Amino acid sequence: MRLRALLPLAPLGAALLLLGAAPGTGAAPSLLDDFTPQTMRVDLLHTGGKGTEIVVVDRVVNDGPWAGGLTKADDGLGLGSYRFEVLDPATGRLLYARGYSSIYAEWETIPEAKAAHRTFRESLRFPWPLRPVQVVLKKRDRRNLFREVWGTLVDPASPDVNPAPPPRSGTVWTVFESGPAAEKVDLLVLGEGYAEKDLPKFRADVKRMVDTLFRYEPFRSRRADFNVRALDLPSGEGGAHRPQSKIFRRTPLQVQYNVFGSERYVLTYDDRALRDAAAQAPYDALEILVNDAQYGGGGIYNHQATASADTAFAEYVFVHEFGHHFAALADEYYTSDVAYETGAADLPEPWEMNVTALKDPANPKWKELVEAGTPLPTPWSKEAFEKASREFQARRKALLAAGKPPAEIDALFREQQMAEAAFFAKERWAGTVGAFEGAAYEAKGLYRSSADCIMFTRTTGGFCPVCRKAIEKVIDSHARP
Repeated sequence: MRLRALLPLAPLGAALLLLGAAPGTGAAPSLLDDFTPQTMRVDLLHTGGKGTEIVVVDRVVNDGPWAGGLTKADDGLGLGSYRFEVLDPATGRLLYARGYSSIYAEWETIPEAKAAHRTFRESLRFPWPLRPVQVVLKKRDRRNLFREVWGTLVDPASPDVNPAPPPRSGTVWTVFESGPAAEKVDLLVLGEGYAEKDLPKFRADVKRMVDTLFRYEPFRSRRADFNVRALDLPSGEGGAHRPQSKIFRRTPLQVQYNVFGSERYVLTYDDRALRDAAAQAPYDALEILVNDAQYGGGGIYNHQATASADTAFAEYVFVHEFGHHFAALADEYYTSDVAYETGAADLPEPWEMNVTALKDPANPKWKELVEAGTPLPTPWSKEAFEKASREFQARRKALLAAGKPPAEIDALFREQQMAEAAFFAKERWAGTVGAFEGAAYEAKGLYRSSADCIMFTRTTGGFCPVCRKAIEKVIDSHARP
């Protein structure tokens, strides 16, 4: 589950000014002329609601060795609901930029944001600058164009900046390693809700999930472009925080079910705890394995992904949520209940690479993958699918209301998976890239590229061609050939 729509821009937030020495001058052919290979982390408090938005700096710390490349200031992907830029204050020259999404951006799309204020933690990570830099935060407007909403000056020599290395916690171990961190995609898997006695189980869970991820294309073909590490992080008595089930836990990463009122949405609101733990290893992507049998997970681009480890569909959730987190893939389903407001009359072209508003049917964003003769929009048995989906949703709600155990939910999902596989096997345009209406929580006005995909159903068929291409673009932005 993840963000699709955005609200209008709010007023500029407050800024914390970190004063320091005058910036250097001169053009820089390499990032190492402006940065060191350490990581600066600017922790933010992002507050909003009732039409306001305020951003303030919480702290600036050293987040360990820099895991990313040092050759590209901008990855060129243009993804995320936000974008931050690191600039030379004297010249305005771009030194570094990346896109990301956040829990705050998702919260803005639910009804609560119109009636209450809330504060969320998030962080900006970039190579440690040699001189003072201007950090600018941009947000997408109604047309999905980036507009500046906040900025601050950060001086690495300021007493308000802490260059001490991050505190040690947990134990990092290597799943597999293909090369230097700066030249590979570095995935770190963290454990949550695993007691000390459960750590052997965590290691087995990690290997099972990672093996599954790399069975799917394009990860299978691009395995040599990845390093995968894991962090043993013992967690008291074990188990996850499930407030809707009245199971309460205080765990190292503060991961919980019931985010935004959805019993299956699992995230941590505590970005500081997550980042402090993750700083034990180099990483470009994070996925948290939750030691629980209740179905659930979540994924936010360049922030976090989660998956419960012990459901019958744990591997599917792990891969699906990693698609959100790593490649900013939109959810393609639209019949499940979500917290976000939907049904807008005029939907803009989404920034995600796997869904479209199809404003120009002759030129969809994935036109190069559409075979001649494929109708756009592409017909499919939409009404029949929706009817069957509503019936499964009703049965699931009844099981939840009755307090049935996770195994009964899993059994229903298996039944639904088999029914949907049989359904799509009969579809005329199944396996063809086109434009199928119904995507990103919208029954009308948004389209997915394939009849089925792991971003749409619990299919065993993996990612569709458009999603595979999107993932490859992100891999290419990290990995050096």
